[in-house]
Amino acid sequence: MLPRVKICCISSLDEARLAVEFGASALGLVGHMPSGPGVIADDLIAEIARNAPPPIGTFLLTSETDAQAIIGHQQKVSTNTVQIVDALQSGTYADIRRALGGVKIVQVIHVTGEESLDEAQRIAPEVDALLLDSGNPNLAVKELGGTGRTHNWSVSRRIVESVPVPVFLAGGLKPENVREAIESVQPFGLDLCSGVRTEGKLDPFKLESFFNALITG
Repeated sequence: MLPRVKICCISSLDEARLAVEFGASALGLVGHMPSGPGVIADDLIAEIARNAPPPIGTFLLTSETDAQAIIGHQQKVSTNTVQIVDALQSGTYADIRRALGGVKIVQVIHVTGEESLDEAQRIAPEVDALLLDSGNPNLAVKELGGTGRTHNWSVSRRIVESVPVPVFLAGGLKPENVREAIESVQPFGLDLCSGVRTEGKLDPFKLESFFNALITG
């Protein structure tokens, strides 16, 4: 079974339609971030989420680290999924789940080394899915995604094998490495941003190349 594909950094209704047309199962909608590409206003996130056809996943990427702030952010935009891109600092996942009902919770794990395996195993039972990315939240200006870099896929594979929830793989994915990524990690889903863009815009030719590589190898 082929992995699901989430196209991130969606910047308009037209980009959302293009991603879905080519086969995306989910759209990544980036709220305020300390760095990285794809940030759009909450009003636009809400509009794209409202117009996405079922059963497309609409993922709010939030850099909030307090449970109540995450809840408030999601309630402003009404996506069906909230993707927490930094570590939860206050409140609990249970608080978020109680407040948001059927909204799915996805926690990003930035794979920086062996310690990421322990982090993933600790958090996985509390969320609906994990997303493994190549950021670095320990920098002075946090990198919380959209880096265009791959990370150590052997650690990612061990995470996939050891947690009870679906795992998305992100970070530097493109047509040239998608098959290797799938074989190396065996993820539930793939998440990409820069690998299907040209000068920041979603590129139909790169989308076609990516999905062809995914399907045919």
